[in-house]
Amino acid sequence: MSGSSSAVDAAVIPDGTTDYIPMRSTKQDLKKTHISELPMTWGNWYKHINWLNTFFVVIMPMLGFIAAYWVPLHRYTALFAIFYYVHCGLGITAGYHRLWAHTSYKATLPLKIYLAACGAGAVQGSARWWSMKHRAHHRYTDTVKDPYSVRKGLLYSHLGWMVMKQDPKRAGRTDVTDLNEDPVVVWQHRHYLKCVITMAVLVPTLVCGLGWGDWYGGYIYAGLLRICFIQQATFCVNSLAHWLGDQPFDDRNSPRDHFFTALVTLGEGYHNFHHEFPSDYRNAIEWYQYDPTKWSIALWKFFGLAYDLKQFRANEIEKGRVQQMQKKLDKKRAGLDWGTPLEQLPVVNWDDYVEQAKNGKALIAVAGVIHDVTDFIKDHPGGKALIKSGIGKDATAIFNGGVYNHSNAAHNLLSTMRVGVLRGGCEVEIWKRAQFENKDITYMNDSEGQRIVRAGSQVTKVSQPIASADAA
Repeated sequence: MSGSSSAVDAAVIPDGTTDYIPMRSTKQDLKKTHISELPMTWGNWYKHINWLNTFFVVIMPMLGFIAAYWVPLHRYTALFAIFYYVHCGLGITAGYHRLWAHTSYKATLPLKIYLAACGAGAVQGSARWWSMKHRAHHRYTDTVKDPYSVRKGLLYSHLGWMVMKQDPKRAGRTDVTDLNEDPVVVWQHRHYLKCVITMAVLVPTLVCGLGWGDWYGGYIYAGLLRICFIQQATFCVNSLAHWLGDQPFDDRNSPRDHFFTALVTLGEGYHNFHHEFPSDYRNAIEWYQYDPTKWSIALWKFFGLAYDLKQFRANEIEKGRVQQMQKKLDKKRAGLDWGTPLEQLPVVNWDDYVEQAKNGKALIAVAGVIHDVTDFIKDHPGGKALIKSGIGKDATAIFNGGVYNHSNAAHNLLSTMRVGVLRGGCEVEIWKRAQFENKDITYMNDSEGQRIVRAGSQVTKVSQPIASADAA
């Protein structure tokens, strides 16, 4: 994410003394109507554009693609461009993101310098600016204060938030005092443009030029075009990672997990996990998931360059996974027909039930609940005669093993045929009466408000009595 600093904070300079020098220009008059609040017209469209960011993320790549038409790609230059892409990518993913934005691990001074230098080579703003925006993104995800909210549109979250001027009064505020106390972060922030010119342009040009004489190729391919590709890959975390993929841990907000996004961002694509557990140094927790940034941090730890790697407890991670699985299950359950709830059924006297059965209604009573099986008689697997034998009678015993111990599926199907509750229907009517009297009746609803009926626990399921010992 390219750009200049956008917060007025006191900084601690490398010698350790407090220096209350603003980290950005304070020329902006916060009382004046910001250009973003005004409609774009032919006369003011250029005022809406953040030209510094536009130069870094739009104009420079365009110049690179145009120049590439006349500059052939040398094999060694291509290999170095890929090599440098990975290192500058790690400067963003392992440095800007996981080290400074989330403090998910600690780094020694040499590693910090390496990550700050490589991060500058990606041309996405200083570590301080980048981390501040990213912390705001996590704090205000999907709200108006989210600097690159996908709710404002996929293109906006990918690129629009940088190339169009944003009203600072609407920016989400975050605490970056820890970054102001990091000498490497402060130095890179104050000398950012020098760092960018050196790492993004001079280094690749010199390496390719001095190495195998490909000065133009180093500037175009390992410089400008590499910058373009790494920028677009990182921007995918702001856009695609909030639009494409699964949500195995939470679906209240937009972050998602997807292999493709992880592939182009060195492992940052498991974004649903990351937003749930942001201080974890990993984005991918399964062995088969692609997260080279995690592997790099673990390797640096092995060599003593990184330490205090943070991990969320596996128990808490599994809680989130199970809760989301349950939520998805509840949504699926809510779309199924579980029959009319017992409390909504009319209470019918036994004599009325028998009379209605004699007058042409195919009604059977099972465990105190009346069911209309008229349309099911012809489809009954046990034959028409057997089901007809229970019409107008108490078929509880027949249904629960007297003739055939019906399956869980049969109980589920029978629940969709409920039409009433027998007065004197034992537990069923007592339960129904208690509903009206607001008595404490224990039952469980899912997150969609639907009654949970476990397999084998339908109201029509009656356990057979345990056989007692014969008398001596």
